[in-house]
Amino acid sequence: MKNDNLRNSLKIQRFIRPVDKTKGLPPGSLREPPVEKAIPVTLELFNYNEKGFTSEHIATVDKFFDKSSDLTVKWLNINGLHDIKLMKEIRDRLNIHPLVLEDITHTGQRPKFDDYEEYLYFVIKMITYNRQTHEIFTEQVSIILIDSMVISFQEREGDVFDIIRERIKTNKGRLRKMGADYMAYSLLDVVVDSYFEILENIGGHIQEIEEDLMSHPTVKTLQDIHHIKRDILYLFNSLWPMRQLVNTFYQNESKIIDKTTRFYLKDVYDHIVQVIDTIESLRDVVSGMMDIYLSTVNNRMNEVMKVLTIMASIFIPLTFIAGIYGMNFDNMPELHFKYGYYAVLGIMAIMGILMLSYFKIKKWL
Repeated sequence: MKNDNLRNSLKIQRFIRPVDKTKGLPPGSLREPPVEKAIPVTLELFNYNEKGFTSEHIATVDKFFDKSSDLTVKWLNINGLHDIKLMKEIRDRLNIHPLVLEDITHTGQRPKFDDYEEYLYFVIKMITYNRQTHEIFTEQVSIILIDSMVISFQEREGDVFDIIRERIKTNKGRLRKMGADYMAYSLLDVVVDSYFEILENIGGHIQEIEEDLMSHPTVKTLQDIHHIKRDILYLFNSLWPMRQLVNTFYQNESKIIDKTTRFYLKDVYDHIVQVIDTIESLRDVVSGMMDIYLSTVNNRMNEVMKVLTIMASIFIPLTFIAGIYGMNFDNMPELHFKYGYYAVLGIMAIMGILMLSYFKIKKWL
């Protein structure tokens, strides 16, 4: 019971997530994280063009800003947001607005897109799904696109970008032939594509609940419906702003975004619209499951009450006869009748059979 309460409390916190910000600090301020959040920060750097690529983990950002390389595009992926010194160095070298760094380090932002002329900044939600516990987890991913460089910031290690890394290494597709704007699009596209797999898993879980609902609904079935309904609402609230983000990204007239890349962004917009429509459909299905559960429980109760009513209807006249012959008053005509006991039992049996036959004819049974 204690673990269930803790799990429910964590799920509620996903809807009312406190902003990781200290009162009294001026806008754009960065602060040291709590000790339990001070995990090691890792930096993964990719340099590439159509002819070749390099991939390595680096200790500082000096190599990222090194302009001696003849490779065209640079992608720096940062896992962990708790190195304040590193964040300030990136801010100073790229002239990043302090509010951008504040949004990156203070997670819990809504998906959004901002155009700062010299660079573009957007926040997306990367979602993971646990098939065993059927729990949904979200992670904020912040991306800065500037000229030939892309920087992605993640809260922790582990992501859906392995397919991007594989494309760079094997030179599959057009990724290494395009610029940094196409890299930013690719990161956005692979995150949106991962939503479909999550929705497929949720749809499978809904189907399992439906089978239990139609065969033998229990209190656990109702709890599962309630939990998945809350998860779908959480998904909807998390992903609905993505629609506006992708649309703004697509329509943005920044010189950083190539005309060719805009066509691919339109495709991502179509995908996120499809995701939103699917979530709304799942929400309607789950709402219908709640109605089905209530109807099933009411029907089962009605069946039970019908059986009890029929049994009571049969035994009421039999109880009346037994009550009369149980009084034992003097001068009762049948009191000393030799076969009176058997006669009364026979009459009671005949009455029971006649009533059952009548209920059968009326199709009440």
